Parts: sequence; structure tokens; C-alpha cells
Amino acid sequence: MSCSSNCRERQEGRCEEPIPRRSVDGEPKSLSENGSFTDAQLSIHENLLVNPKLLFIGSKIGEGAHGKVYEGRYGDRIVAIKVLNRGKTPEEGAALENRFAREVIMMSRVKHENLVKFIGACKDPFMVIVTELLTGMSLRKYLVSIRPKVLDLNVAIKYALDIARAMECLHANGIIHRDLKPDNLLLTANQKSAKLADFGLAREESVTEMMTAETGTYRWMAPELYSTVTLRQGEKKHYNNKVDVYSFGIVLWELLTNRMPFEGMSNLQAAYAAAFKQERPAVPEDISPDLAFIIQSCWVEDPNMRPSFSQIIRMLNTFLFTISPPPQSSQEPDSNEVATTSNGTMALSTARTKGKFAFLRQLFAAKRTRNSQ
Repeated sequence: MSCSSNCRERQEGRCEEPIPRRSVDGEPKSLSENGSFTDAQLSIHENLLVNPKLLFIGSKIGEGAHGKVYEGRYGDRIVAIKVLNRGKTPEEGAALENRFAREVIMMSRVKHENLVKFIGACKDPFMVIVTELLTGMSLRKYLVSIRPKVLDLNVAIKYALDIARAMECLHANGIIHRDLKPDNLLLTANQKSAKLADFGLAREESVTEMMTAETGTYRWMAPELYSTVTLRQGEKKHYNNKVDVYSFGIVLWELLTNRMPFEGMSNLQAAYAAAFKQERPAVPEDISPDLAFIIQSCWVEDPNMRPSFSQIIRMLNTFLFTISPPPQSSQEPDSNEVATTSNGTMALSTARTKGKFAFLRQLFAAKRTRNSQ
């Protein structure tokens, strides 16, 4: 499945055709009746495999719950090598092998300038994923390194656009990332752009698919991922790609404030506050009302009221134009005001017929009508 017709990056030649979904023998046995992957049938196409004899592992540069990441070499190319754990029991090993296969398949399906480039994988003697090596640090480490300073506003918005474009391409391919957070966003060496990494929790979206709630990191997770009673591991929940939009709202808040979301709380306390008390990080008064509107629209409780990433990109580009207008431009940006009512609902009023957020009027009209009834 390629990017949809409205995927801007494909139209501009930046979102390339993905590798088709196939099992090793070429038969579509890895797909369920509704078109989603079935874990028991996941397999990696042989064209995605690299020769392990050409891999040379160097120093460790990162570590997660399911594996370690090393700087290394594949042939004459400097790369990042992710080595996944095998598991301590046969059952755990089988689950980790399916997780590995799913990550490889997802990474191979999409190519975009703001997604870390997939090079290949190997299954023996280790489960390994090879990607391009970004010599910059993660967005998390970079933000911590400049704290308490905040990012220049232009830089923050450009990072946000990089992230939104990567997510737009994933969603156009029917992929939910489910773990969007600064730790999984890597900066280029010159720190000019950001790329999304780590597809370990990515899943193909399907209307009928039930997915586990034990996904992502609690501070960035959408409330609908939690159970209605407790955060029980492995519980099944229905949700859609708007969980990524919620996470993006938290990340955008971080880009503008350079603070930890729900600071002073443990991960579980943050999850409880977001899911059961409808709490969100406080938006500082000095943040532009336009940006506050984008953030708050991303993390509203109702997933269906959150904007798509194509809408987010349009809003961010419009805002970027207002702070960095092109020279000798005869066009003036339209003005608008954003207000937040006492009960937390958002209202958008424009001073001109073609306000820069006018395309969102219909998106929130249904909710305003529902609230007034």
C-alpha cells in the first residue's frame, strides 16, 4: 500500500513507494481476512534480509526494553544496528520474533525523509535491524541539554512539521506508530531536522482489529489506551490512529516549553491524571493562541475531534508563515482569534471570511452543537 493521493510528500517525490506486503514464499498468507497482519503468520521477505557476515558491531549507543542499539558497519557503510532480545522462554521468544518481524515489515513499507531509513534485517544468529545512523542526539537528549532554555520558535515549529510529515505518511499507509515521544525522534548531525525511529510498537490499522493497551510510554499515551478500571497489562482496546495525534500534542507542548509533561508525577500518576481526571499539561500564557489551539485540538478527549496530520501540517505552515513571511510578499496573512471557554471546549472565531484556520470550522461544529444541546 502506497501513500494516499493526498500525501503531500509523495506528490513532491519525498514519500517513496513502499515494498509490497508479502510472506517469504510470495503468498499472501501473512494477511488476515480484513487485511491486517496476523502475528502467528508474520514472516520477513527474503529481499529484506542482509548478509550477517558483512555486519560489524561497534560501541553501544542506546538500549531499550527489548534490545540494544550499536553503531556499526554494513559493508563499507556506517549504520545503526538494533539487536533484539531472544527471550527467556519459548513463549516469550515467539512473541519477540513476531514483534521483530512486524517492525521490519512496517519499516520496509514506508520511506520518507523524516523517517529513519531502513536498510535491512537478519534473523540468525541474532535478530537484527539495520538502519541509517544519525549522528545527532535524540530530541529528548537535546532538549535536556539546553534546559532551562527553550527552542527558538522557528526551530520548534520546523521540528514539529518534520514529525507531522512523518506521521502523515505513516497514517497514509495505514500504520499507527503508538510510541511517539522525544526519545524516538532523532536529530540530524546539524540539528536541522528530526526523523522518527523505533517501529517496535507500530501496528497496521484495521477497523476490526483489537490491540493491546500496553503500548507506548504513559506520559505520551492517549487516554483511550487505558482500561476503564486499571492499567492492566495486555488488556484489549479498540482505538485508531488518533492516538498518535494525542501523542503529537504532548510532543508539540514539549517543543514549545522544554518541560517534562506531567512533571512531578510518576508515569502511572500521569496516566491516571490524563485518563480519569482529563488533566493535560498547562499551556503557558505566552504561547501563541494559534499554537495553543493546535495543541489543545490534538489532545481533546474525543479522538474523533482530533485533527488529522494533514490538517496539523496546514495549521503549522500557516503559523510559520505569520512569523517568517517570505520577502516582498504582497499577500497578508489572515488574522484570527482563538478562545477557550470555562468548561474546556474550544471556540474559533475569524476576523475574515478566509481565516487561516477556516478549514477547521466544520471539524468542531458537530462538537459545539452537541455541547449546546
